[in-house]
Amino acid sequence: MYDASTIESKWQDYWARNRTNEPDLDSAPNPFYNLMMFPYPSAEGLHVGNMYAFTGADFFGRFQRLRGKDVFQPIGFDAFGIHSENYALKLNVHPTSLIPSNIKNFTRQLKSTGIMFDWTHTVDTTAPDYYRWTQWIFLKLYEAGLAVKKEAPVNWCPSCMTVLANEQVIAGECERCSSVVIQRLLSQ
Repeated sequence: MYDASTIESKWQDYWARNRTNEPDLDSAPNPFYNLMMFPYPSAEGLHVGNMYAFTGADFFGRFQRLRGKDVFQPIGFDAFGIHSENYALKLNVHPTSLIPSNIKNFTRQLKSTGIMFDWTHTVDTTAPDYYRWTQWIFLKLYEAGLAVKKEAPVNWCPSCMTVLANEQVIAGECERCSSVVIQRLLSQ
């Protein structure tokens, strides 16, 4: 009988022991960067949509490896934004109290899938060592005139007192509280 957990563990241990998914990019003759969208660690765990996105990208990375490429496939977690905010609101806690445990759970689940992520290169968008560089590059773009600050219309929920992404507006109403969403000019 096929024992999935034994066979999966065997190969996952082999990949970890042999550093199969950790190319030495300094000496790689054929480096190939395969980046997929970072999941939002904002709920109880992975969902089918995550795996839908990851499977195709992982397949492409494996195909490139078969073609002789040294595939670098990092993973990260995008914990800023509406997904984390909505999950925190649902649980009535601050998002920063959820992020570490959510990332730990997502990591456990992702490792069990066997996707060829390089776990020595992970990104957490809420880590100060990460976002200081995104802020730095944005300021450089602003200083160079490639980013501008101006007033622009946004979706505003008067009950939640927050800006909403288009995906949070359902038939003109806030998905959280069903209040009518208004357009408001805000400086951005």
